[in-house]
Amino acid sequence: MSGIAQTSSDDAGTDSAVAILVPRTSAAERVLRIAIPLGMLLIAIIAWHYTVVLNNIPKYILPGPTDVALSLVTDWPTLFPALLVTLRITFLALILALIGGVALAIVLVQSRWVELALFPFAVILQVTPIVAIAPLLLVYTQPQSALLICSFLVAFFPILSNMVAGLKSVDHNLLNLYDLYGASRWQTLLYLKIPAAMPYFMAGLRIGGGLALIAAVVAEFAAGSAGQGSGLAYRLLESQYRLNIPRLFAALILLTGTGVAIFGLTSFISWLALHRWHESAIRREN
Repeated sequence: MSGIAQTSSDDAGTDSAVAILVPRTSAAERVLRIAIPLGMLLIAIIAWHYTVVLNNIPKYILPGPTDVALSLVTDWPTLFPALLVTLRITFLALILALIGGVALAIVLVQSRWVELALFPFAVILQVTPIVAIAPLLLVYTQPQSALLICSFLVAFFPILSNMVAGLKSVDHNLLNLYDLYGASRWQTLLYLKIPAAMPYFMAGLRIGGGLALIAAVVAEFAAGSAGQGSGLAYRLLESQYRLNIPRLFAALILLTGTGVAIFGLTSFISWLALHRWHESAIRREN
């Protein structure tokens, strides 16, 4: 009984030591993490406002924050459907890139000859400018399908390359241990390689999310799609042609906010997956 009690006290001491080593974020620090970025954003908006007012800049050259905010409200029936189109293309392309990138990475890692045969094609698709691919795709597909393919191709390679790097980064001692215990190739993949590749996959997810949005916008610029199913890129061009600069800024703010939201969402998913065990997601004091 005394041995059990001693063991329990040792475990409690270990838990307390771990609690001491892992710093906890104070309430004041959490508030500052939110207040400082918001304060800097507010300062930038105030500086923008007074730059326009003091220099008497007309709004068809540089609109003030109030003009842009008014345009967001008045032009919302036009901008919101375009935002939904851009979001649909972005997230659908990202989902397809995740499925295709992970599946192809597993296939490439399982066979070195398959990797030598297929990986160069992925590199070729990545280095080819998207503005050169979009007009060609319009010859063979519908405009919306062309935008989706372009966005998929740009988001696909970061996920593929990061997943391949993660699957290859497993400690060789752990691989030898699995071989020693007679684990099959698929057991090693499922229980060792894929968990070890999660930090790399999450990095590819964060990169691919932003690139999917960028590619959707750039592809729409290159394709020149218009009409009912057009996205925010067309609204940007339309506002430029009509010298409706407040609406142009409003559409740009929506795109920027969408990109920030995608980055925040993917970062949160990464934190959920890694914060309990991986060093990259464990917060430490400097």
